[in-house]
Amino acid sequence: MNKPIIIIGNGGHASVLTEILLLQQRNILGYTAPSEESNSYGVKYIGTDKVIEAYSPEEVELVLGLGTVHVSTVRHSIFEKMKKHGYIFTNCIHPTASISNTALLAEGIQIMAGVVIQPNAKIGENTIINTGAIIEHDCLIGAHVHIAPGTTLSGGVIIGDDSHIGTGSSIIQGIEIGTNTLIGAGSVVISNIGASKKAFGVPAKEV
Repeated sequence: MNKPIIIIGNGGHASVLTEILLLQQRNILGYTAPSEESNSYGVKYIGTDKVIEAYSPEEVELVLGLGTVHVSTVRHSIFEKMKKHGYIFTNCIHPTASISNTALLAEGIQIMAGVVIQPNAKIGENTIINTGAIIEHDCLIGAHVHIAPGTTLSGGVIIGDDSHIGTGSSIIQGIEIGTNTLIGAGSVVISNIGASKKAFGVPAKEV
């Protein structure tokens, strides 16, 4: 049985997730933020993140509505904090996404419109696969990763935890990207990139 949802955050990324939840006919209790803000879907402001503790983990599920534009630990930190308190993060999957029956999705996954995920791909917890991204067969994507819109991962690509793959990037088959690494928008990655690096360009080079 689906539980009511609390959305953490109220920015642009949260609005995309709100639409997905409404398409799934989920009951949204409200959103949390430092202060009340306008909400184009009429979702109610219920307070700061602290208010979540007024609900038991058996009563509600959470959706993390904070996006990223670069490598960031904020989503990771909030996710881990709420997990320690026993809360579950629901998966938000747009109905137009095409996901293989053999793909493995962990908790708190967010998959946007037009995404394609091919056989035997594995997606770690709290990861965003954004609009129109293509994840080919046998890719392994870690936890707390953001695959930005229009990105293409060819077969067998490995993405380490906490990395950000910028909009419109392409990564050829068999490449490994380390943890906590940023790949700049529009980059073409044809060689491995290590942990805690930044890489940009065509072909992508570490900077």
